[in-house]
Amino acid sequence: MASRNWALSMKNRHTLLHQKITLDMRNLLVVGMMIVSLFLGSCSAPDPIQAGEPYEAQIDSLLNLMTIEEKIGQLNLPGAGDISTGLASNTGIVPKIKAGQVGGLFNISGVEKIRATQQIAVEKSRLKIPLIFGMDVIHGYKTVFPIPLGLSCVWDMELIELSTRIAAQEATADGISWTFSPMVDICRDPRWGRISEGVGEDPYLASLMAGAMVRGYQGDDLTAFNTMMACVKHFALYGAIEAGRDYNTVDMSRVRMYNEYFPPYKAAIDAGVGSVMASFNEIDGIPATGNRWLMTEVLREQWGFDGFSVTDYTGINEMIDHGMGDLQTVSALALNAGIDMDMVGEGFLTTLKKSLEEGAITEAQIDAACRRILRAKFELGLFEDPYRYCDIQRSETEIYTADKRQAARKIAAQSLVLLKNEENVLPLKKGETIALIGPLANNKENMTGTWSVAADFTKSISLLEGMKAVGGARTNILYAKGANVYEEADLEARVSIFGKPTYRDERSADALIREALAVAQKSEVIVALLGESAEMSGESSSRSDISIPQNQQNLLKALLKTGKPVVLVLQSGRPLAIKWESESVPAILNTWFAGSEGGLAIADVLFGEVNPSGKLSTTFPQNIGQVPIYYNHKNTGRPLAEGQWFQKFRSNYLDVSNEPLYPFGFGLSYSTFEFGDMTLSHQELKGAEVLRVSVPVTNESDVDGKEVVQLYIRDVMGSITRPVQELKGFQKVLIAAGETVTVTFEVTNEDLKFYNSDLEFDWESGEFEIMVGANSRDVQRQKVNWTK
Repeated sequence: MASRNWALSMKNRHTLLHQKITLDMRNLLVVGMMIVSLFLGSCSAPDPIQAGEPYEAQIDSLLNLMTIEEKIGQLNLPGAGDISTGLASNTGIVPKIKAGQVGGLFNISGVEKIRATQQIAVEKSRLKIPLIFGMDVIHGYKTVFPIPLGLSCVWDMELIELSTRIAAQEATADGISWTFSPMVDICRDPRWGRISEGVGEDPYLASLMAGAMVRGYQGDDLTAFNTMMACVKHFALYGAIEAGRDYNTVDMSRVRMYNEYFPPYKAAIDAGVGSVMASFNEIDGIPATGNRWLMTEVLREQWGFDGFSVTDYTGINEMIDHGMGDLQTVSALALNAGIDMDMVGEGFLTTLKKSLEEGAITEAQIDAACRRILRAKFELGLFEDPYRYCDIQRSETEIYTADKRQAARKIAAQSLVLLKNEENVLPLKKGETIALIGPLANNKENMTGTWSVAADFTKSISLLEGMKAVGGARTNILYAKGANVYEEADLEARVSIFGKPTYRDERSADALIREALAVAQKSEVIVALLGESAEMSGESSSRSDISIPQNQQNLLKALLKTGKPVVLVLQSGRPLAIKWESESVPAILNTWFAGSEGGLAIADVLFGEVNPSGKLSTTFPQNIGQVPIYYNHKNTGRPLAEGQWFQKFRSNYLDVSNEPLYPFGFGLSYSTFEFGDMTLSHQELKGAEVLRVSVPVTNESDVDGKEVVQLYIRDVMGSITRPVQELKGFQKVLIAAGETVTVTFEVTNEDLKFYNSDLEFDWESGEFEIMVGANSRDVQRQKVNWTK
């Protein structure tokens, strides 16, 4: 509270200090307009703006002062090079800033660097237009939270919003005012590395997360010193790329787009997200970066988005390899499509003036793009105070503080998913001797996972450190590496990048296992942390084999042969194919990459300080051959009969059942929950009547716990085929030991709506199946008839 009061005081002082500057700027703009009108003639009129929009008169004045080169310059977003060196690695940026050829920068952090760079823009350029500074603040800044896929397993929107609120507070304290997050691409193929950066397979859950993340970043006042502009990405469909191979082709029907893939983007727009990033993939044969139907007709005309759009890294240039033309052609294509800002490629900067002279684009289009970027800068308060995010005291006192680290620890513990716990191997008992084994069990650098670009990896907590801290002096933790991440050195080298070493051990695999077995023999229980290193998932980290690497499996088999209880702590950025592990290991805790406080959070759950409550937001396949696999699939004309494993001439496999290994929504607890009979308020409904669905849930254990009660609906018959299940509601409830809580959902006809073949969003009369349970597989079912 003290820091907030200080900040409010600073804001008031900033307002007083800059009143005169603002007045002088407005006078300069007016005089400048007169000079331009007198000597150069009037500029092209900008597109009309909605009445009541703030800052528009000031933007009009500024546009009238700007040359065409300066307008195009605002559309240019170069990278500042390595974030540790800032401008030093890209000295060519400075002259461009002075010339008004840069609208913003990304991948530069630190108050001193950003202030110095901003000073060039507002003191050395002709019109003194401030820069916007962006960064990939994906799941935290210095205090790193679980990867977004892990966050999606929390199923608590207040905690999700808190994580991005803290991220915004820290990033803005270090000079950043724009984040390239949230990433809300629906993904049903865990081969794709960027599934780790997303929010799962379900559009309903992903939409709630999109809104919560935008609200956390942006708050209710973008001019506040501790909020930042969000950028929803990747618009659109990036998570549906063929073969799970990054940057690959996407092809799908528009009905599927609108019903299954568009909702999270739309939810971010509805939450007021300030910017949108185009995806790399094509849509209907046209790359998203040059797709006018997507970037203008859907985004602006149908959804009413009025912020600015930005390409992904060199997205315009990459349309050349897509086969869309040379740099001038694809740059004009992007502007015509509705793209406002060009990230890194400088196609806009180097070709738009020529395209304007040749009539391929209009100055009105350049003005419209420039206007949207200038408006964002006004909304962020940068014209009022270009240095509002450059307060050295905030950078020294508000980053990686004890309260933020405690929040990260709490949220991380809630993201962990208990997949198996035979004979109550977990929680571990304090005071025992425990063997902790695994290639990354004593590796703090990999705890934060992918896209943790601002993290200080040396401050993260490894699992070994966490278990020692939580277990206390009475608990004896013995450690051995046991295996390298991969047996193949060249393969391990490819996943040991971005400052996250795996500390490869050059001893033989047999020697490492022998050492691990010697440690295991001295213990009462074995904890094996196995799976992926941080950069085995993420961008450009697709895997054709999503099992645990073979050398790690060999280690696990050797540990199981000791006869001692084994707990598999599974670390990964994607669902893994772990059928053998699931059949062989008594306890499995899926931890994703739990963030900078991950070692403590995992230890909290292992020792029972926190009762696990995470639920899967993605389906775990039995093997890679089932991929893509997801719960809300369509039926076929030859569905497999319920309860059957195989039927000839039915939709199934010869060698594996259709069932997933672990279904969407699944997650165990140290508590035992029993669902009573579901009751419905109506069997027949009409129009706007409300259906109340109730179910009693009893905690039959002696441990307080949280259960996520989930509501699914099936539209049994429609004008187009409908999914076998759709999540339409959930409640995460704390139930004390021995108590019963009745959970009630209210279902309206809004929950029945979908996009039909004419892309009309409506519902249809008919029969609906209502399902309630602890996951998408284990549900009770009843039917209702609902007519218009």
